[in-house]
Amino acid sequence: MHIATHDLAHRFADTDILFEHLNIVVHPGQTVAVCGPSGCGKSTLLSILAGWEQPYAGTVERDGVERIGWVFQNPYGVAERSALDHVVFPLLTKGMSRRDAEGQALDMMEVFDLRYAADRRFSELSGGEAQRLMLARAVCSKPDVLLVDEPTAQLDTRTARSVSHVLGRLAGQGMMVMIATHDPDTRDACQRVVDLSEYAPLATGSDRDDAERPHDEMSRPDGGAAGTAEVGAAR
Repeated sequence: MHIATHDLAHRFADTDILFEHLNIVVHPGQTVAVCGPSGCGKSTLLSILAGWEQPYAGTVERDGVERIGWVFQNPYGVAERSALDHVVFPLLTKGMSRRDAEGQALDMMEVFDLRYAADRRFSELSGGEAQRLMLARAVCSKPDVLLVDEPTAQLDTRTARSVSHVLGRLAGQGMMVMIATHDPDTRDACQRVVDLSEYAPLATGSDRDDAERPHDEMSRPDGGAAGTAEVGAAR
C-alpha cells in the first residue's frame, strides 16, 4: 500500500503555477509534514491527494488505499449534537454497535484530552476543542491515509505540542499521515518534510536535490532517524 505523486503540478485558472515536478511516495507507518509559505499550495496538495481537486499536470496513485481521512483547518459539526455523537458516527456507519462505538470513541477522545467534553453540544465547544474533536473523529475511523490541514492553528502552545506528538505517533498504527502546517513543533514531530517552496517554478535543481535528503539531515534538531522525501502516485 502507498500513496504517490508522479510529476505533479498545479495552478488555478489565470494564476501562476503553485508547484511542479513533485514526485513523492508515502508508505504506511510514515508521517509527512507539508510545509512552505502561505499560498504555496499546502492545502491544495492535500485536496489533490484526497481526489477532491484535479491536478494541473501529473498523476496521483493510491495503491491499496481504501479509506482517506480528512481534517479541515476550520472544524465543522452539527451544532446540537454531542461531541461524542460526532466521533461515534463514522463507527456506526461501519456497522459497529452503539455500545462498542462509544467505548472506542471515548478512548480516542481521551487521547486528544477531550473525554471531559463527551456530553457537550458541538456549539458549546471552543475552537480548539472542536479542532481536537475532528482529529479524534478522523483517527477513530482508522483511515489508511490521514490528511490534516493546520491541526494546531487554533490551539494554545501546550495543547498544540501535545496534539503534534499524538499525530507523530499515529504512524505506529500503520497509517500514512500527511500534515499541512506552519508549526515547527508539528513539523519536527513528523519523520519527513516536503517543502513545497522547493517545487515552486523558480526553485533550482540543487534546491530540489536538498529536498530529497532525509529530514534529520535537513532540519531536525535532535538528529533522529527520518525517512527520505520520496513521493509516489495513486490510482
